[in-house]
Amino acid sequence: MREIGLATRHSGSPAAVRRNCFGMLAAVCLVVFVACCRGQANPNQGIAGVNAGTEVASGQTNQSPQDEGASSADVPAAVLIKAMRSNPEVMVEVKSLVSDVLQQGIVSPAESVTDDQVYFQIETSKEVRRRVTLFLRARGYLTEDEIEAAKVRESVAPAQMARAIPGRDVGLGDELDAASAQRTYGERSRSDSLVNENEPSAPAATGSHLSMRSQAEPANITEEPPVLRRPAPYNLLSLRDLYTQVPDAPEHLKRFGSDVFTVHGAGRGSSLAPVPEPWLAALDVPVGPDYVLGPGDELSISLWGGVSEDLLRVINREGGIALPEAGLVQLAGQTLEKAQSVILGALQSQYRNARVAVTVARLRTVRIFVVGDVQRPGSYEISSIASPVSALYAAGGPTAVGSLRILRHFRNEKLIGEIDLYDFMLHGFRSADERLQAGDTLLVPPVGAQVAVFGAVKRPAVYELRGEKSLAEVLDDAGGLTVAAALTHITVDRVVANQGREEIGLNADTSEDPAVTMGRLESFAVRDGDRVHIATVLPFNERVIYLQGHVARPGRIAYRDNMRISDVLRSYGDMLPEPAGTGEIVRLVAPDMHPETIEFNVADVMIGNAVPTLQAFDTIRVFGRYEQDAPSVTVRGEVQRPGSYPLFEGMTAAQLVKAAGGLKRDALLNRADLTSYEVVNGTRVSLNRRDVPIGSAVLKQDANSDIQLKPGDVLTIHQIAGWNDIGASITIEGEVAHPGSYGFQEGEHLSDVLKRAGGFRTTAYPEGAVLTRPEVAALEEKSRQELIRQIETSSAAARLSPRISESEQAADLKELEQQQDQVIARLKSQPASGRLVIHIEDDIDSWAGTAADIEVRRGDVLKIPKRPSFVLVSGQVYNASAITFSPGKTAGWYLQRAGGPTEIANCKEIFVIRASGEVIGRRSGTWHEDVLSTKLDAGDSVVVPQKIIGSSHVWRALLGTAQMAASIAITIAAVTGL
Repeated sequence: MREIGLATRHSGSPAAVRRNCFGMLAAVCLVVFVACCRGQANPNQGIAGVNAGTEVASGQTNQSPQDEGASSADVPAAVLIKAMRSNPEVMVEVKSLVSDVLQQGIVSPAESVTDDQVYFQIETSKEVRRRVTLFLRARGYLTEDEIEAAKVRESVAPAQMARAIPGRDVGLGDELDAASAQRTYGERSRSDSLVNENEPSAPAATGSHLSMRSQAEPANITEEPPVLRRPAPYNLLSLRDLYTQVPDAPEHLKRFGSDVFTVHGAGRGSSLAPVPEPWLAALDVPVGPDYVLGPGDELSISLWGGVSEDLLRVINREGGIALPEAGLVQLAGQTLEKAQSVILGALQSQYRNARVAVTVARLRTVRIFVVGDVQRPGSYEISSIASPVSALYAAGGPTAVGSLRILRHFRNEKLIGEIDLYDFMLHGFRSADERLQAGDTLLVPPVGAQVAVFGAVKRPAVYELRGEKSLAEVLDDAGGLTVAAALTHITVDRVVANQGREEIGLNADTSEDPAVTMGRLESFAVRDGDRVHIATVLPFNERVIYLQGHVARPGRIAYRDNMRISDVLRSYGDMLPEPAGTGEIVRLVAPDMHPETIEFNVADVMIGNAVPTLQAFDTIRVFGRYEQDAPSVTVRGEVQRPGSYPLFEGMTAAQLVKAAGGLKRDALLNRADLTSYEVVNGTRVSLNRRDVPIGSAVLKQDANSDIQLKPGDVLTIHQIAGWNDIGASITIEGEVAHPGSYGFQEGEHLSDVLKRAGGFRTTAYPEGAVLTRPEVAALEEKSRQELIRQIETSSAAARLSPRISESEQAADLKELEQQQDQVIARLKSQPASGRLVIHIEDDIDSWAGTAADIEVRRGDVLKIPKRPSFVLVSGQVYNASAITFSPGKTAGWYLQRAGGPTEIANCKEIFVIRASGEVIGRRSGTWHEDVLSTKLDAGDSVVVPQKIIGSSHVWRALLGTAQMAASIAITIAAVTGL
């Protein structure tokens, strides 16, 4: 705007001011528009005045430029190409965009970019798609709804292709096999004039060949045909084959010959490199002696004889060349053969015995004109011997609406000839075209009548007609029918001029002679716009049987009349080991082809008895012996690999044990349990148990001790008595003469082990001994977890008195929850100790053999602490600590030394924990005894619990138990020094 203001101040007249303002405004709009197209526009700025009232406010979106570019690149190429075809006026500006993207510092004028190159870049380049999308959106040619719908269609088709697996039922719905989907899911080229433009498409292939096939490479005739597979109701290959359909998906065809004129045969080209100059390319035909020379031809003259010399001379504009000593010689208009004679005559007059050889070193160029429906119409400098086809190639070839059958050659106003490009592309013929001269004109008229041919033909494509009248002639252009063509299913979709469409069937009878059918095709006249579909034969064989199951070579087998099952299963070598005794034939019964099952005996088939006759589409199924309700037996206990095992014929208990890896060393050999069952009257099961001398059966191989097994038998091998006690030990720690691990035998007691450990040391305190046992620890842990669960799940409302006010309830409830959290935290922080309360003294003999002398177990740990010199006071006291032991003092005396209970202490529930693990509480003695009057020994503990909030007796009992459990763990740690 500053520049606009300056222009206003410095211009002279008001008209000049208006011109300057409009010019600057147009420049600003152009800059904004170009930035939008190149993805560089600021997302916070609006883009106004883009096209006739169309306004795109990019500041209204929350996407960053990078996000918008990524989103634009996802728009399918087919959608962009369709929008451009519907609005051809945008092509000029799109070519400029494509040229800017690909020039990379090299000047590439937009005029040199062809439509084919634009389409190819849109299909292959994300950056081009992004810029073209932004441009079309800004101009209003694409809406957000159209873009989103196209993305959905693009994402659905590949997903359907990925789900289709060749050789298997696809399950729900009708889906193409992967091979079929890849062949039928392709994008149409710009010249698909007879294809429905509304169908979704995928990017086209980049390769270009003279075979002119459909855009998606057709299947080889030896491959599996593309089919639609419907889910079959039974797992039968025969039904799977019958539940197939020949797909009716329309093929996306290209116009035959549309790829011939692409740059260097590279499809639509991977770049926009300029077409090489025609005179730098190889010559179309060799220069013969009848070549007529003209100004611009460069001649190579080899002179030998009297003198040897090589000369290069260019025929000047006057038509002559200068020769040494001979002067100017006129050669224009003469043939190369005549020119050699003229040069020889001129030089022989100057050189004795001169010999001359004249060749054309460089051809002159002529300017001709290529007009009509071509990619780059205009004038071209081409080689003087170039053919009209070469000139058409230099012009980029015909457009989508240009003819490939007629290329007219004019000289002034005279028609020199017409060229049919199909002669070269189909038959390889290259006629002796009239040589081009300066000023000649080549004209490509609009395309003529076209017919689409697809299906079971060798070159499916859209063909232009020129003299072809019958369907047989069009099929010849398409390479003829494949061997899979079904002459009984030929249809023509015809456009009745200015009226509508009609479907014409050329179906032949199944019994009709193919020669008669081809005769009818020769008499059927084709019309402009016809779509000819040659259907394929059915994708399955009608004379086949199937072999499935427990066989060596499953699959299809050719069927012949009077075929029997013994022709398929000739011996047990055709089956896998241990087939089941019976098999089945699944027969599809006409007319509705419903399946019926016929059983057969495998052994009878092997010996030739009762061999059934087969029919087409029969399925022979053989099962393994262990596949259908297989007989099995089970072995448990002391074997290497206990479990269930298949029961083979004549299997015994000893063989089952060997199959399970044999007996373990701890196995009881003289007796094993064998449990069998019998079904009584088909209504109940009767169990029977018997003893098996398994040691004799397995180790001694005593046949009389062995037992033959039946299906469902369970053999249990027991363990030798006392085996688990081997290596059992108890660990003694602390104040004994020889602490460590001690083995023991069954029946030994605590006093026995202590004596072997050397007895107690003088510093030992046996009254505080701690014996932990793994079994007790497991039970204690289970009880602790259950206590935590009960505390956490108890109702908070039930803990309070209903007589207090709501405000008091809220305050009490908060305190109650805090108390609960504290207690639970203490419980979780103290692991289960597994302590077993014992009563032992210094003199081992005094309690040996009494009830205090308990029997030791595997994993026991006995800790003998040193004699403590303190009494522990913990809980809700003012100074929780260990107080020096004073003989004869009571619990109340020690409580006073700790400062006494606090305000929140529950004085009624004070309890004492003896060093031995015993607990003395308010209810431990008689009604008149007081806990505080209890005389304490060294290592005892006085615990003052916290006053429990809440009126529920259950709640008080739970929290009281929790407080005691946490305190016991602390006492054990204090006594043992842990």
